[in-house]
Amino acid sequence: MSKVAIVTDSTAYLPADLLKQYAIGVIPLTIIWENETFLDGVDIKPADFYKRLSASKTMPTTSQVTVAVMEKSFQDLLERGFDVLGIFISSKFSGTVESALKAVEMLPQAREKIAILDSLSTTMAMGWPVLTAARAAQAGESLADCLKIAEQARDQSGVLFIVETLEFLRRGGRIGGAQALLGTALNIRPILEMQNGRIESVEKVRTKRKAVERLLDLAVQRIGDRAPVRLAAVHANAEAEALSLLEAARARLDPVETLCCPLSPVVGTHAGPGTIALTYMAGIA
Repeated sequence: MSKVAIVTDSTAYLPADLLKQYAIGVIPLTIIWENETFLDGVDIKPADFYKRLSASKTMPTTSQVTVAVMEKSFQDLLERGFDVLGIFISSKFSGTVESALKAVEMLPQAREKIAILDSLSTTMAMGWPVLTAARAAQAGESLADCLKIAEQARDQSGVLFIVETLEFLRRGGRIGGAQALLGTALNIRPILEMQNGRIESVEKVRTKRKAVERLLDLAVQRIGDRAPVRLAAVHANAEAEALSLLEAARARLDPVETLCCPLSPVVGTHAGPGTIALTYMAGIA
């Protein structure tokens, strides 16, 4: 039986120690900024990115992984004797899944050895299914079983988040169902959620403090009595707020695993500085 390699993209931004422990491959998206090109999380890290963004008069743009890069990544793994499961950023945000599918078409002799899953999400809401699949692969599960496990994990994962401003989502064209909130009074903080691969507005709350409290209430409702619970707080240059949110969530949800991670520069381009989010996976052993 072939070994299974799990591959994702840089927007998951899983901690480096977990990437190494479970041999998870990462294919970076691209940032274009003032005639410079950066590989997400490779040529530019979150700390440097957010520092530059705060002082920049121009906005960066982002680009999906190309078909050629996908094909090479898959081919390299196949030549090393792996089957490949690719789990990528929501197809409603990026063409990265489409690039992966086209790359598979260019490797017809290996189509049964490669599976592609649209995470319908990003950040650690995608990272949890990636990590779950990687743990299954390390335990010796087949490609078909790893795919099934990843699908189940995806369906039991979610993310709720708060942005400082909707302007970054608007500029990047990723605002989705939150479009109707543009022009809302400055003291109103919308709570946003990934639903079926798109950003949707859940509630409007006055002040960020109350929005964080309500976000946690909503996460508790979403998770219900499902167990075990895994949580990750993610942030765009707002680590202290993310850690505070994670601590409050830990007290209410008794998770078996927690992480605190920065948003990758590509995601930060669209979410903007100050964004904080709580991602979860529940009911997956």
